Amino acid sequence: MVVTHQRQRIRSILRSLRHRNFRLFFGGQAVSLVGTWMQQIAMSWLVYRLTDSPLLLGVVGFSSQIPTFVFAPIAGVYADRLNRYHLLIATQTLAMIQAFSLAFLTLTGIVQVWHIISLSLFLGFVYSMDIPVRQSFFIEMLDRKEDLGNAIALNSFLFNGARLIGPSVAGVMIAFTGEGICFLLNGISFFAIILALLAMRIPKKEISVRHTHLKEGLTEGYRYVRDFIPIRYILLQLALMSFMGMPYAVLLPVFARDILLGGSHTLGFLMGTSGLGALTGALFLASRRTVVGLGRWIAVTSGLFGAGIIAFAVSKDLPFSMVMMFVTGFGMMVQMASCNTILQTIVDEDKRGRVMSFFAVSFMGMAPFGSLFAGSLASVIGAPGTLVITGVCCVIGAVLFYRRLPEIRRHIRPIYQKMGILPQMPSA
Repeated sequence: MVVTHQRQRIRSILRSLRHRNFRLFFGGQAVSLVGTWMQQIAMSWLVYRLTDSPLLLGVVGFSSQIPTFVFAPIAGVYADRLNRYHLLIATQTLAMIQAFSLAFLTLTGIVQVWHIISLSLFLGFVYSMDIPVRQSFFIEMLDRKEDLGNAIALNSFLFNGARLIGPSVAGVMIAFTGEGICFLLNGISFFAIILALLAMRIPKKEISVRHTHLKEGLTEGYRYVRDFIPIRYILLQLALMSFMGMPYAVLLPVFARDILLGGSHTLGFLMGTSGLGALTGALFLASRRTVVGLGRWIAVTSGLFGAGIIAFAVSKDLPFSMVMMFVTGFGMMVQMASCNTILQTIVDEDKRGRVMSFFAVSFMGMAPFGSLFAGSLASVIGAPGTLVITGVCCVIGAVLFYRRLPEIRRHIRPIYQKMGILPQMPSA
C-alpha cells in the first residue's frame, strides 16, 4: 500500500509530462538551462576578475535586465497577436548566437568589459521578448488546462535543478579551463531546446485578439492590470521582492572571495545551495493539487526570503552561509512560482500575453534597478550592510502583502468558484 501510494504521488507530481509537447519542452530545457546557468556564473566571475568592482557587477546585471523593463510590455502585445510558437523559436536562436559570440571573444582573449555589457544588453532584449512569450505558451503545450499549475511548478523545478548543477559545474570548469568554455557549452546547449520546439505538434490556433494599434493594446493591458486588484497586488509584491531581494545574486562574488575567503568553487557552492533550496520549493509546489492557499504562501515565503538574505549577510562561515542560501532559494522559488500560478489561473485568455509581460517587468524588469542600487550601495557601505537593508525591506513587504490577503481573496473567490476550483456557495 505504501509503495502504491508513493507511485501515485509521483504520478501526480509529474502529471504534466503526460502531455507530449510539454514533455519535449521539458527535455530540451533540461539541457539548455544548465548551459544558461553556467554562462551566468562564468560571466559574473569574469567581470569581477577583470575589474575587481562590485559596481561593475551591478552594471552588468543592470544591462542584462533593463531591456525587460522597457520592451516586455510591447512583447506582451505581440504575444497576444502573433504565433507564440514561432516567436519562441526565434528568441532561442538569438540567445544561442549571443552565447557563441561571448565564447569567441573570451576564448580569443580579446574580451573587455564593454563587450560583456553590450552582449548583456542584447541578451536582455531577447529575454524581454522570450519571457512573456514562453510564459503564455505554457497553456498551448497542455491538453488539459487543469495541469497548468503543475506545469509551471515543474518548469520551476527544472529551472532550479539546472541552477543547482550549472553553477557547480561552472565553478570547477572556470578553475581548470576558464570562462570561455562555459560560454561555448551554453551556445551548444541551445540546440536541445530548438530541436525540441521543432519536434512539437502545435495545433493551429485562431488569434482572437483584434489588431488594434500598439499603443491601444498597451493601454488596454495596463488598465486591466491596474484595475484587477489581485493581479495588481501580486505584481507589486513581486516587483518589491525583485528590486530589493534578487540583487543578492549580483553580490555573491564579493561574499565568495572577500568575506568567505574562497574562489570560484565557493561561488558555485553558494549558487548551488540556493538552487537546491529553490528545487525543494518547486517540488513542494508540484505536489500541491490546487491553487487554493497560494496567496498565503506568497506572504510567508516572501518573509522567509528576506530573513534568509539578512542571515546570509551577517555570516562569515561557509556552511551557515550555504544553509541560508538554501532558505533564500526556497523562499524566492515558492513566492515567484505561486505568483505566476495565480496570475495564469485568473487572467482572461485574450490578455494572457500582456499580463505575463507585466509579470516579466515585475520579476525581471525591476531586478536591474535593484542590481544597480545594490552595486552602488555596496561600494559605499559594503556588501553585508547592503543585503541587511534589502532583506529588511523584503520582510516589511511580506507583512504588508499579508494584510491585503482578505481583499485579494474576495476578488479571486468568484473566479475559482466559476472554474470549479472552489464549491459554489448558496446565494442566501
